[in-house]
Amino acid sequence: MNMNDLPLAKFTRKNLLTIGEDSKTVKGEKFGFLTGIQYFAPFNLSGINICPFAPIAKCHFDCLHYAGRGQMNCVQIARLKKTLYYLENRAHFFENLSRDIEAVIRKAERENLTPVIRLNGTSDILWESQFFLRAGIEYKNIFEAFPETQFYDYTKDSINRDVLPANYDLTFSLSGAKGFQKFNNLAISKGMRCAAVFRDRLPAKFMGRTVFNGDESDLRFLEDKNIIIGLKAKGRARHDKTGFVFDI
Repeated sequence: MNMNDLPLAKFTRKNLLTIGEDSKTVKGEKFGFLTGIQYFAPFNLSGINICPFAPIAKCHFDCLHYAGRGQMNCVQIARLKKTLYYLENRAHFFENLSRDIEAVIRKAERENLTPVIRLNGTSDILWESQFFLRAGIEYKNIFEAFPETQFYDYTKDSINRDVLPANYDLTFSLSGAKGFQKFNNLAISKGMRCAAVFRDRLPAKFMGRTVFNGDESDLRFLEDKNIIIGLKAKGRARHDKTGFVFDI
């Protein structure tokens, strides 16, 4: 399925951010955080590659897009439509995303929780580099438009993410694929917090760092930088043969 198969669709704020339906982000509620997460059709499923390092990291074969509810055809179609909406009508998309974030903030206030937003649930877009519209006002990026809200993401990009807004936290996603080691090493040398997917069990140490269980919650922005976030392989990743998943 590609971007020529579907017409541009209009979305309400309920369609852009998912709240309380993700088995991992929902765990943050017991720690006092309400997460709104955005899922796109990853890699080049839309006809445009929104995960530029995927061909080297080999993560697109085993992406979380294909795990859990993501295996359902209706979910994959919804994510593709959302991606097309972003690609084809950026200004209108941003206005809707703004209302979506505001809805998460209001819900968090009602439930006495702290709102947090993850925009790259299954994508790797440099949101800090895009102008953003909120209520007709143009901001340098989405983080400037919501300065009191914590945003966070994972990324495979250890080259272009050196200067980030104060309210945007990134965790570098390691890959064991051949040819990606230089990006892993760069992330480590820069002191980036790193995450790794392991097939069978989590080691106590990896790449000289202590490993913490990242499946207990998705609240990476609360954690130290000099650690490895260990994640158990899920969905297709359990049978990975590309080298992306680490075997120990």
